[in-house]
Amino acid sequence: EFADQGVKFIGIDSNRQDSVTELADYAQALEVTFPLLKDLGNKVADQFGAERTPQVFVLDQSRTIRYAGAIDNQYGIGIQKKQPTERYLAEAVTDLLAEKPVAHPTTVAVGCQIGRLPTTEPTGEVTYSKHIAPIFQASCAECHRPGEIAPFPLLSYDDALGWEETILEVIADNRMPPWLANPKHGEFKNDARLSDEEKELIRTWVKNGSPEGDKADLPEPRQFAEGWRHREPDQVVRMNDKPFDVPAEGVVDYQYYVVDPGWTEDKYIVSAEARPDNRAVVHHIIAYVMPPGADPRKDHDLRQMLVGYAPGSPPTVFGDGRAMLIKAGSKLLFELHYTPDGVAQQDLSYIGVTFAEPDQVKSTVEGVAIVNPRFEIPPGADAHEVVAKVKAPKDLFILRMMPHMHLRGKAFRYEAVYADGKREVLLDVPKYDFNWQLSYELAKPKFLPKGTEVICTALFDNSQGNPSNPDPDATVHWGEQSWDEMMIGFCDVVAAEDERQEVSEPVVE
Repeated sequence: EFADQGVKFIGIDSNRQDSVTELADYAQALEVTFPLLKDLGNKVADQFGAERTPQVFVLDQSRTIRYAGAIDNQYGIGIQKKQPTERYLAEAVTDLLAEKPVAHPTTVAVGCQIGRLPTTEPTGEVTYSKHIAPIFQASCAECHRPGEIAPFPLLSYDDALGWEETILEVIADNRMPPWLANPKHGEFKNDARLSDEEKELIRTWVKNGSPEGDKADLPEPRQFAEGWRHREPDQVVRMNDKPFDVPAEGVVDYQYYVVDPGWTEDKYIVSAEARPDNRAVVHHIIAYVMPPGADPRKDHDLRQMLVGYAPGSPPTVFGDGRAMLIKAGSKLLFELHYTPDGVAQQDLSYIGVTFAEPDQVKSTVEGVAIVNPRFEIPPGADAHEVVAKVKAPKDLFILRMMPHMHLRGKAFRYEAVYADGKREVLLDVPKYDFNWQLSYELAKPKFLPKGTEVICTALFDNSQGNPSNPDPDATVHWGEQSWDEMMIGFCDVVAAEDERQEVSEPVVE
């Protein structure tokens, strides 16, 4: 755009953890055409006051900084717009070329903290080997390892160096590890949160210069399953017969595929795992079961979620003699969301399922979708409420819950209202994040007597204040794409008569 107007672009990498070889590989992969320089010892970053990657500085002919900040507003923390609505860098350059004052000389840069050389000599009793490595192995390495979705590994001391300030930021904001449930309500088997003690250990370690400690104190390396994480499945079902082409950039529409798995007889599924073929670009996968004769485009309340994938999510394993009964002739509906990462790629994701014989099954898991597809979210509404509810037709135990909304999703809550009028919160997600399609598996199945009403309440933010909002001026209805909305409270339940559980009294506020 500015190539013939005397404007020069230079990229400067100040991260201590990035080697020159990695920088060259990156430039080649993304076809970067301007020079990239390595700032050894982050001296240039210090001179400019640079804090994040990416952060841009526009200098005039006298080398005076006239603009500093973000490139544009297309990307943010958990935000990816189809197109930027503000082009800060381009506008600053245009103003300078026209010999005008830059209209917006500073903006807030969003990105990872620059990995600077330490200013503190490593010291203290809290060391990586003894205290930090066990935390990273247990809570981070599932995603932060080669071949997984996270942008850098955390398997060794050298892996962690340079990322300390970013790690402090994301744990302070509770962005990592990803977990959205309000701790005041319910206990969950897959709770990913760090404890206060673990956070304090990390803060102390960084404050003391990130000492390595004695390597003899390192825990045994965590072993990750190669391939399937639970067990080799009995059947693998791919989303399509050919891969989907993921573009280098932009926002990709949700992709839907209806697949016939060939189940000509009833199937009892004891475990299922969704696997992205290309983890770099797969945001999430949901595989629904559609009963015979159901229309995937219309029969929203008949959708039964079999298994989902989001970064770090575990396989679905029912256990304890439980299995999900899938009727003969059922089909699978794959929902896939892709996030381009700068390089055009392909993906052919799939699921694996494991079956049981009927005589091996003690109780049957039913997937329930608590749905309200008839809503209208007005323009500018910042907390529009949509409610859906069902009544337990018999005594049940609820095993797992998963709220599902799109970009305007703000909050989601599951509540049980018992026959005597008492009300109990089963799951509260006060800050829903579309980027993490999480399911919440109860530590202990929750008993719901017959007639209990399960109410799902969703809040949607269709205002200018929602940075993820595709169009605050739109009236929003149910739809399949991310710029539309959905309101589904998925849950897995099992009949109480098939379970041997200790029934506790409701915890009522």
